[in-house]
Amino acid sequence: MADIAIRGITKSYDGRTRAVDGVDLDIADGELLVLVGPSGCGKSTLLRMIAGLEEVTEGTVAIAGRDVTTSQPRARDVAMVFQSYALYPHMSVARNMGYPLRLAKVPRAEIARRVAEVAEVLQLTEVLDRKPSQLSGGQRQRVAMGRAIIRHPQVFLMDEPLSNLDAKLRVEMRAEIARLQRELAVTTVYVTHDQTEAMTMGTRVAVLRDGRLQQVDTPQRLYDDPVNLFVAGFIGSPAMNLVEARLGPSDGGMVVELGGFTLPVPDEVLAERPDLRSYADRKVVLGIRPEDMEDAALLSDAPAERRISSTVDLREALGSDVVVHFTIDASPAVTEDVKELAADVGADAELEPGSETASVVARLNPRTHVSHGDRMDLVVDTHRLHFFDVDTGAGIYGPSDG
Repeated sequence: MADIAIRGITKSYDGRTRAVDGVDLDIADGELLVLVGPSGCGKSTLLRMIAGLEEVTEGTVAIAGRDVTTSQPRARDVAMVFQSYALYPHMSVARNMGYPLRLAKVPRAEIARRVAEVAEVLQLTEVLDRKPSQLSGGQRQRVAMGRAIIRHPQVFLMDEPLSNLDAKLRVEMRAEIARLQRELAVTTVYVTHDQTEAMTMGTRVAVLRDGRLQQVDTPQRLYDDPVNLFVAGFIGSPAMNLVEARLGPSDGGMVVELGGFTLPVPDEVLAERPDLRSYADRKVVLGIRPEDMEDAALLSDAPAERRISSTVDLREALGSDVVVHFTIDASPAVTEDVKELAADVGADAELEPGSETASVVARLNPRTHVSHGDRMDLVVDTHRLHFFDVDTGAGIYGPSDG
């Protein structure tokens, strides 16, 4: 068993500012857990503390039931794969992959056998005699992985290993890494800034912000039930639309009012989120994912009570879908969570506190004919609405959700 138990782990470089702040995390044996969050959120620091490359200020790290908090990296039986590959340029692929075994004084015949075995798994057999400079980016990444795999470690630690690859290679390699991890069944902690990578690879995903753990769950649960505004805005592409709205009672049920439109809150949503009733006649942050809107013209039954309308500011045809940008007469949500999310993508200058118009994005069926300047009606899937407390940013669910 090679589970990882992290308890109250903290890292401070100056005694005041905490790069990682009181993280508790359990990683199961054989699991692929992804650490994701904005730049500077502490995810790489946390990984390096697991590896023993950063000293732990407070808390403990245990691997396979053994406390390794103060152990040297070589005593932890972990293997790291870095963003830079860290290959020796003067060595062949075979020598690069076999180098950890040479350091461990493994017999030459055994090294050759294991290099050949790993090379076959990673489709590197044909390039074993080449130098790193003669390889593609994807091949170099495979060599770096091979060097980690060949040691048969208890734990793999991967720090943004695909960030130097182009978009097509990233897609290919993330599928390859996920496949290898499943086959090898080695406990893996994978750090990335790319939430798409996190969602497609992780058994579970841990979202960090300012050194603190926000939510740890399966990718689908993070997407469906984000615990707060930060997770809601970080997970999903295009990002969730977040606007100020007001909840109100209506014939025993509830409606949500935004930008001159009134949408019904389905009874099923009220049953799933009983705390919503306590927000009657109060302001909330309403979240609508772009994919939860559709062009009314494409639907045979498009209920009027679930429609919003606007003029198309921009149309982006992506082949598999069409992304349209428009504005509504509602105030954008401008909270600390939203500001940090905007700053992470360089869009913080677009946030205007007090603005009475909000930019909204919808992801539509590619058969839509709406174009720039067109007036359009969109049908909102009200069963998929998200609600957050304006002051705390916490998702509004029910007593069982804390």
